[in-house]
Amino acid sequence: MNADHTNQSENLIAAAINAAEDIGNPLNGLVERTAADTGEAESQATTIVRLATDAGAELFHTPAGDSYITIRVNGHREHHQLGGRGSRDYLTRIFYLETGRAPNATALQNAIATLSGIGRFDGGEHDVHVRVAGANDRIYLDLGDASHRAVEITSSGWQVIADSPVRFRRPRGVLALPAPERGGSIADLRPFVNVATDDDFVLLVMWALAAFRPSGPYPILVFMAEQGAAKTTTTRALRRLCDPNESDVRRPPRNTEDLMIAATNGHVVAFDNLSRLPEDLSDNLSVLATGGGFAVRQLYTNKEEELFQAQRPIILNGISQVATRGDLLDRAIVATLPPIPEERRKDEATFWREFDQARPRILGALLDAASCGLRRVPEVHLERKPRMADFAVWGCAVETACPWPVGTFLRVYAGNRQNAVDAILDGDPVADVVQKIAPWTGTASELLAELTKRTPGSVTGRKDWFVKPRQVSDALRRLAPSLRRTGIEVTFLKHGHGRTRLIEMERKTAPAASAASARLDYQAGSADIRQGSFARASADSSADCTDVSRGTDDADAADAVQARSSGDDEWEQPW
Repeated sequence: MNADHTNQSENLIAAAINAAEDIGNPLNGLVERTAADTGEAESQATTIVRLATDAGAELFHTPAGDSYITIRVNGHREHHQLGGRGSRDYLTRIFYLETGRAPNATALQNAIATLSGIGRFDGGEHDVHVRVAGANDRIYLDLGDASHRAVEITSSGWQVIADSPVRFRRPRGVLALPAPERGGSIADLRPFVNVATDDDFVLLVMWALAAFRPSGPYPILVFMAEQGAAKTTTTRALRRLCDPNESDVRRPPRNTEDLMIAATNGHVVAFDNLSRLPEDLSDNLSVLATGGGFAVRQLYTNKEEELFQAQRPIILNGISQVATRGDLLDRAIVATLPPIPEERRKDEATFWREFDQARPRILGALLDAASCGLRRVPEVHLERKPRMADFAVWGCAVETACPWPVGTFLRVYAGNRQNAVDAILDGDPVADVVQKIAPWTGTASELLAELTKRTPGSVTGRKDWFVKPRQVSDALRRLAPSLRRTGIEVTFLKHGHGRTRLIEMERKTAPAASAASARLDYQAGSADIRQGSFARASADSSADCTDVSRGTDDADAADAVQARSSGDDEWEQPW
């Protein structure tokens, strides 16, 4: 086939696309003018488009304008972005099965461009999700298995379905979740996470349940632990309950673009063994938890942008207090992991074997609680709403299916938030001076002078000490919400005809450290919520909100904690 014939054939395809009238199925009629009509040999690109048509492939686009192809494989549907590895492999395969030859790279690229154009301009518009999605007051969890099954969670229960109504994609590295089983308990997770207190376990469970929500804001879970405290193992165990991946934990990203790429290719983002958190990464993680985007130029030869938009659950772990900035700590749950005595350590193979045996039941119990959350959310009313209000409401809703008394979550969450305030202010030179001099009014220059006078020379002599008054103002603005929690109100004013900028610090009564109470307005006939007494769920009681409970870096993987157990090997509940 010479070049002229190839160009003529592909021009016919382009003309057919422009003339297509059957919008209901945009592929119909687009490749009807083939070799039989024109007497010309069909190009490889045309053959690929025709074969995709004959196979019943559906082309569509996302709201962002990315084109996708939906194909049938072994009785299930798969959704692949056109141009990605999955779509290229599929189109190459159908061409080889038809012709016994591999398509050349140019033909494959031309076929993808043609199909992409059809999907963008003639196909329907649909969202595409990774692992978790929501639709029609339901939550869908992609199991990630070879059959492309999903779990459908409703306010009345959950079930495994063969064909999800929402569209999931499978980025590289996605691993399968086990088929969930009924009759388990959230308390079954306790032996596999090394948290210092039962209050920390409550918050850890609430983070996991929040990860099943199709949208955030999501709390950021931060583990602090000395080496050998199973921080990596605990991080991996949590991720494997909702979003297992070949790379469960990763080193921190080098830049914002790497962070957003990781976020768009997984539902949970987990970074391991952090020694410090740079300011820009801390800010980016805060944005990612509550939802944000990032754009880079697609090609340096044009002005188009590649957009990344994501909102994700996040886990961080490190030896030191890696989360220090107020924006991140205000969105965080911080838990300290205790050291593990040598006599209580388990080898890695034993730990993960036992975890994998328990994981289907634990997953089923979490799904029970998520179902209960969908049912109870409309009934939750917070008298005061904290920063992560949606998380607080969800926590109150799912708590009715957890093995502790109603109200425990708000109490524990409030204490954790107060600890975060203490961590923000502890040792900060600006906070130390402000707490000493308030009440006080003056300019930023005068405050800088006070700081320099009252701060030891070992601190003021550092390279990162303030040079300009504006730097002091910026630092104080970041600390203002935390200072307010201690009873110091910071106000920035403009005074007099010269509009002098002043900083005013006043001492007021500190707000109560306890959380806002929640009121659950139960409908007539609903079951009472039993405080402190929970029976084990029966195998078919997944929708009963009141009876669904009973209760590493590589070196860390071997440090998994054994269960605290009583004589009958049950978790000892302190409530």
